[in-house]
Amino acid sequence: MPLNEQKFALIELPEVSQELLDSYEDLPVDEYMGNGTRFKRFSQYRLRPEGTEGWTFELLAHRDYTTFTKFNKVGGGIRRVYQPIKADFVPLISHGIEELGLDRSEDWQINVHQNRTRADGDYAGPLTPEGVHHDGHEFVMIAVLNKNNVAGAQTRLWEPGADAPFWTGTLEPGHAVLLDDRGLAHDVTDVESADGGPANRDIVIIAFSRWAEKWYGEEHDEAALADGAES
Repeated sequence: MPLNEQKFALIELPEVSQELLDSYEDLPVDEYMGNGTRFKRFSQYRLRPEGTEGWTFELLAHRDYTTFTKFNKVGGGIRRVYQPIKADFVPLISHGIEELGLDRSEDWQINVHQNRTRADGDYAGPLTPEGVHHDGHEFVMIAVLNKNNVAGAQTRLWEPGADAPFWTGTLEPGHAVLLDDRGLAHDVTDVESADGGPANRDIVIIAFSRWAEKWYGEEHDEAALADGAES
């Protein structure tokens, strides 16, 4: 496992195509998070180990996104309707899998979030309106693919319950952070415009859970929505 003793790792990404970068121009606005500054698509896969090193990617039937309020007090406990991802992120996901050294003894389920956040001189783009949080998965990969005129957007890692982050840094395009999501909390400061003009930050977030933990399907959705109804 390449994560360091502090339960995270910084990695470089393979070069991505212009087509992949251009796909961020076609993201619908996120109606639930970011106050109109976030644009998003979402898809889910099942991973199966194949042979001695490979994985097969099964694109799962598209579902609304649900999560628990204990992980997201702003967007948890509700159905969040997103359009499916059109671009091919499999090469980037495969790189993350290799860097994590994902356990090959069982299947995994992954959530893929393609996000653009915009800002300008009049408004900032909140990246984590839910505050310092865990996403609830075993591992999370946050990869930055492009930034234009961006200030702020500092990634911060926290020991659970700590009053201050133990690590703060700015991810540049072509870099990603891998997290032990259950061992660490994280947040990211708002995207700000560096010069008062338009700014955008384009990322992909990949969340890894073991298939047996049922983070996909009606049973998961019912549990997450019931959590919201009780809050």
